Amino acid sequence: AISRALAGLVRGAWRSQMTQLALVIDLNVCVGCHACVTSCKQWNTSGTAGALVDLNPYGADPNGTFFNRVQTFEVGEFPNTQTVHFPKSCLHCEDPPCVPVCPTGASYKRAEDGIVLVDYDKCIGCKYCTWACPYGAREFDEQRKVMTKCTLCVDRVTDKALPERERKPACVLACPANARLFGDVHDPDSVVSKAIADRAGYQLMPEWGTRPANHYLPRRKTEFRMHPEDLERVDNPLKIDVKPPETGHRGPGREDFAT
Repeated sequence: AISRALAGLVRGAWRSQMTQLALVIDLNVCVGCHACVTSCKQWNTSGTAGALVDLNPYGADPNGTFFNRVQTFEVGEFPNTQTVHFPKSCLHCEDPPCVPVCPTGASYKRAEDGIVLVDYDKCIGCKYCTWACPYGAREFDEQRKVMTKCTLCVDRVTDKALPERERKPACVLACPANARLFGDVHDPDSVVSKAIADRAGYQLMPEWGTRPANHYLPRRKTEFRMHPEDLERVDNPLKIDVKPPETGHRGPGREDFAT
């Protein structure tokens, strides 16, 4: 037991010093436009990751492979509600549970930058990695019969032929709101490390002990004021039949005091 604990400490110390590329996603800025989803699909379909298949996309039971998805949901109760857009992809964990369960060694973590990848030539599509991943980040390609996942556009970020400013994942470059940051989370001077420190960035489901490299920046709480007249529906708001709308209040409204 002691030897295993020491081995874990040594392994953790070694990993803390290695480069760990990752994404930092600002949930306060993301507008759910899906530009990251479409750009990811386009780049990886035309790149080394291979075609990301779409099966029966316009039918009753569509199926397809995506490395990045945006989940949108509402929180709170009317009228105090918020719409949250939550992008999710592989988190490139520092202790990825998908790697040791792979019987062929197809799932592996690169030592030079910490990116978790799949070797399609070795993958047999057993889906063990899918069961091991607590985040549901792995996707089975029904056409090629292999497991797929986000690669952090490894073919792009390591391409020395590209200008340095373009050596970023396609989703980062496509985001119109700059909600996605990319860099080395082990470098305290990197833009991602500074964002995590300044904005209280957090990992997804840290209780699993996987040490996700990707982080999220929390939404900022803002006070939302709803005036009573905003909740009242007036009759004939479009003045149909040239009839003036009937308001529920006779006194001055907010717009009468606007400056």
